[in-house]
Amino acid sequence: MNVAPAVTPAELVVSLLAQEIDDGAVVATGVASPLAILAIAVARATHAPGLTYLSCVGSLDPDLPFLYPSSEDLGYLEGRSAEITIPDLFDHARRGRVDTVFFGAAEVDAQGRTNMTASGSLERPRSKFPGVAGAATLRQWVRRPILVVPRQSRRNLVPEVQVATTRDDHRPVKLISDLGVFELGAGGARLLARHPWVELEAIQERTGFSFEVEEPLPVTPLPDARTVSAIRAIDSRGLRDQLVGA
Repeated sequence: MNVAPAVTPAELVVSLLAQEIDDGAVVATGVASPLAILAIAVARATHAPGLTYLSCVGSLDPDLPFLYPSSEDLGYLEGRSAEITIPDLFDHARRGRVDTVFFGAAEVDAQGRTNMTASGSLERPRSKFPGVAGAATLRQWVRRPILVVPRQSRRNLVPEVQVATTRDDHRPVKLISDLGVFELGAGGARLLARHPWVELEAIQERTGFSFEVEEPLPVTPLPDARTVSAIRAIDSRGLRDQLVGA
C-alpha cells in the first residue's frame, strides 16, 4: 500500500466520479446510488456549482448538505427548485438533455455489457439481482454514461455477462473501480490508469477478462485538499468507506 494515508480509496473513487461532471452539466441518479449522489454533491461544492441535478425521489436541484444512507431518503426533497417525475427524467434523457449518469452492475464484461438481472439465464435464473430499473434505455440515451464497480473482483468483471441487462455497441464506456480506470467497448477492454495502492499484476488477478494496458500506465492522482474536505464534510458519517474496497 503506497497510497497517502490522508486519502482513503473511497475518497479517490468519489473524486474520480465527481471529475466526470462538468460545470453546467445535467446529471441524474436512480435507486441505490449513494456514491453517485456524493460525487454530485462534491462536484457542486467544488468545480461544478452550475450543475443541474435530477433526483429519483422527484426533486430538481435539491440541497445536498450531507449524504443520507438511502438514495431514496425524502431528505433529498429539501431545497428543491421544482418537482420532477420519473417519466420526466426519461423524457429528458431521450431528448438528449441528460449529460451524466453513473451505473452500477453485478457483472461487467470487456465489451461493456452489464448484468443487473440474474445469474444463470432469463429462462432459468439461479438468483435474481437488483434489477434494471430503466438503465437499459437510460445508458444509451445519456451523453456520458459511467460504469462504477466499487469492489472489483473476478466475480463482477467477467469474461461474459450471464444476462446482458444493458449494452451500448456504438461507443466505448468508462468504468471506474476501486483498483483503476478502464475503457470498455466493442473492441475489448483497456486499462487507462491504476490507483496508487495497487500494481498492474494485482489488477490482472482481480479481472475476469483480458485487457490491453495504456503505455506507459498512468497512476491516478490523489484528490486535492479542497475535494477531500468537501467529501468529508458531506459524508461526515463515512458511508463511502463502507461501499468501496474490500
